[in-house]
This record gives sequence, structure tokens and C-alpha cells, in this order.
Amino acid sequence: MQALATILVAIVAIEHVYILILEMVLWTTPRGLRAFGMTPAQAEATKVLAANQGLYNGFLAAGLFWALLHPDPAFAWQIKLFFLGAVLVAGLYGGATASRKIFVIQALPAAVALAAVLIAG
Repeated sequence: MQALATILVAIVAIEHVYILILEMVLWTTPRGLRAFGMTPAQAEATKVLAANQGLYNGFLAAGLFWALLHPDPAFAWQIKLFFLGAVLVAGLYGGATASRKIFVIQALPAAVALAAVLIAG
């Protein structure tokens, strides 16, 4: 179960690196427009806000990678719980306020990874 938990945490971390790239680099490109369902004008008007969001997603990813690499298993477990909890709360808030698909894209993977980490202990 520990291996599965580690894989799930890594997937959530990688997903947030991808979100960082979407929000900080690709926001005004066709890929970014499709991902967030925006017009070019909307994307241009919000690109600074999106870059800020992307930076926060990068911090979440960095915290999860830190947890995966930390040499003290007990402290690494605590870091995983904290950052997966932060991702889950962000996903729940985003799903409730911005787009329901965030429940599936962000909150659900975090919840599954969090459950796996708790079960693996």
C-alpha cells in the first residue's frame, strides 16, 4: 500500500506542475484557452491572475515532491497530509466557485491520494 500511496502523491504533484505550466506559460495559447474554456480576450485580461494561480499550484507541487523526498518517513507523512489537504481544499473551493470539473481534476485525485497515505500509515 505504501508504494501505491507514493505513486498517487507523485501523480498529484506532477498534475500540479502541469497546472502551473498551463496557468503561467500556456494561458493565452490555444491549449490554455481550451483547458479553461476562455476566449483570447478573456485570457489576455486575466493572464496576470492566472500566473499567480500557477505559482500557487507550483508551491503545492513543490511541497508534495518535498514530502516524497524527505528522508524522515514520519515527517514526510506529515508533509504529505498537509499538502494533500491543501490541494483537496483548493479543489473543493475551486469546484464550488469556479468550475465543477475541478472537483474531478483536482479534488478527487487529492482525496484518493490522501486516503492512500492515511491507510498506508
